[in-house]
Amino acid sequence: MRKQILAVCLAASAPMLAACATTGAQTAAHFGDAAAFRAAQTDIARLAEQANQDPLLKPWTGPHGGVPPWDQARVELVPPALELGIALQEAEVQAIANNPAAPTFDNTLGALQDAGRHLDRATTVFNVMTDNVSTEAIQNVEAEWSPRLTAAYNRITFNRALFQRIDRLFQNRATLGLSAEQLRLLERTHNQFVRAGAAATPEQQARLGAINEELSAKFAEFGRRLLADENTAIFITNRRDLAGLPQNIVDSLARAAAERGRPGQWAVVNTRSSVDPFLTFSQNRALRQQVWTAFKNRGDNGDTNDTNAIIADILRLRAERAQILGFPTHAHLRMADTMAQTPDRAQELMMRVWPAAVARVREEVADMQAIADRQRANITIEPWDYNFYAEQVRRDRYNLDQNEVREYFELNNMVNAAFYMANQLYGLSFSEITGTVPVFHPDVRVFEVTDRDGSYQGLFYFDAFARAGKRSGAWAYGYQGHETFTGTTVHPITSNNNNFVRGAEGQPILISLDDAETLFHEFGHALHGLLSEVNYPGLAGTPRDYVEYPSQVHEHWVLSRPILDQFARHYRTGQPMPQALVDRINNASTFNQGYATVEYLSSALVDMALHNRAEAIADVDAFERDTLASIGMPREIAMRHRLPQFGHLFSSDSYSAGYYSYLWSEVMDADTWEMFEASGNVFDPTAAAGMRNIILAPGNTTDRAEAYRQFRGRDPDVNALLRVRGFPTGAAD
Repeated sequence: MRKQILAVCLAASAPMLAACATTGAQTAAHFGDAAAFRAAQTDIARLAEQANQDPLLKPWTGPHGGVPPWDQARVELVPPALELGIALQEAEVQAIANNPAAPTFDNTLGALQDAGRHLDRATTVFNVMTDNVSTEAIQNVEAEWSPRLTAAYNRITFNRALFQRIDRLFQNRATLGLSAEQLRLLERTHNQFVRAGAAATPEQQARLGAINEELSAKFAEFGRRLLADENTAIFITNRRDLAGLPQNIVDSLARAAAERGRPGQWAVVNTRSSVDPFLTFSQNRALRQQVWTAFKNRGDNGDTNDTNAIIADILRLRAERAQILGFPTHAHLRMADTMAQTPDRAQELMMRVWPAAVARVREEVADMQAIADRQRANITIEPWDYNFYAEQVRRDRYNLDQNEVREYFELNNMVNAAFYMANQLYGLSFSEITGTVPVFHPDVRVFEVTDRDGSYQGLFYFDAFARAGKRSGAWAYGYQGHETFTGTTVHPITSNNNNFVRGAEGQPILISLDDAETLFHEFGHALHGLLSEVNYPGLAGTPRDYVEYPSQVHEHWVLSRPILDQFARHYRTGQPMPQALVDRINNASTFNQGYATVEYLSSALVDMALHNRAEAIADVDAFERDTLASIGMPREIAMRHRLPQFGHLFSSDSYSAGYYSYLWSEVMDADTWEMFEASGNVFDPTAAAGMRNIILAPGNTTDRAEAYRQFRGRDPDVNALLRVRGFPTGAAD
């Protein structure tokens, strides 16, 4: 429950907070119900005994303080485990809420942090199953149990006796003698409960609960439909249609076809990791259009996997929930606990960058059209042409071929490079222990992480490859966070999940520069978890528009000379990447930034427009089309994530009205990298110590804007972002 209890907590409204402020004054000194308290304790003893026999609920055992029991994770075990876990969590919460003793930090906040551990373990295992090894049976369980889990967390949020105790502590917080960390936990917990409706009327809470449950069901169904579309493929049967594709990509398409029962053919799977390389190198324009169209129409084909009606329902429910909680829009609701704080501030940053990005796109398209005309292609550049002709411009202008670069980025070498970066910056060492602990798929590798003094720091699970049943993209997931508040130190267990495409059996797996940066990005998330020093797990999570900052800044080390010299070695010759090639990469570093920025930023702007309105829209496609027209979207580019497939927005609330956060975080990341560069040492120990001790380790124990000012000595400089992207810095003035 430390991770889950506030999953539905959103943002506080002034009316709700005002109502909350009187709660303590209205209650008498009497707390709890002794009989209910004793009954709950009896239930806890009985249910805990049962739960400690359940393979998905019981405390993790084995080496390293216990590890997830992937060898026992079967889908048929999930429903009874969740049912028992919910019952036990409810008894634990009832014991806290009905405690006849006056509320103290330990018997209320501390106890709440310690409750729900059995259910946490089961949901962690099941969440990993749904993301990585999904089957129809797993999807059916998710569809049934997502709303039931949400209902269980609603019952905690809306437990008036529990909230009365939290509120009494909050009102008396100045007299409790709490540490700064305890005070922040109390204040954040109180505000999060209020933002989720703890101070609402019973009628409002009933409706909020119904909305949350319905949303969780919609999220699960959206994810199921999107995964179904992403598990489709376009099959190529004629070798002539492979013209232009490098051999390693041809091999990966052949392997994908064989895995789908079509040996002797080639499959372009409907995921970014398969589609993007094809669009970059395929000389078959008609096939490029077919692949691009299938990819951009995921969830938008008017069939059983169409997501438009689900999205309309989600938007309607979000708008109603925001209204009940006293917010003008869902965007205001989501952003009250972010660094940006308001939609206007996020919009302001995006629109400071947008015009320069659109102007750059016009230049890029002109360059591509010139090459097409010179080749007498007799075409006008269309979205399915952009990657293909951009690559030709790159070769023509910078003498830079992505395939030449790819030959220096062998996957295993780059994994080791990421470990080296962590060692040089933070003193961490990674030792592979694959085979000594259970894993959820044979692809998964496991590493023990130790600190510079040899002490145990945590575990890192690495799942590199695309497969059927695994959601697309790349992500990090924390199985277990750092904590000490019970008197026992719990060490982090975290993971990275990627969708790299395998080549032919026994051949090295070569990845692009973009893939390598993605690898380092997700590893940055893992480092954030591994370096955590929070005592209370409720303070582990950081604001949405901060959490991407530590991951994004770690991307910069990919092209640092120490990494290149030791790890970016040619897969055949073993020679490190020559400086001449590095210079060409650096000279081209701002190349195609118009495309990259517009593709991303259009998605963020549409997200904000979609959620920064009081009335929900019904026609998703029309809204997307009209919004793009209103901001001057270049016709040669499509949104990185069109709404019908925008999993960030519609598989949960996490990034809704929050996709801007990558840009917000990039301001800090660009500014931080300039700090390292200015030192003359990309592993500068002073800057690295600041990163570890101020940026990463504290979690959310202190205000993150203040933390950045402590680290950098000032607020981040927006111009650093524009310099990285090669845009005029005047755009930020």
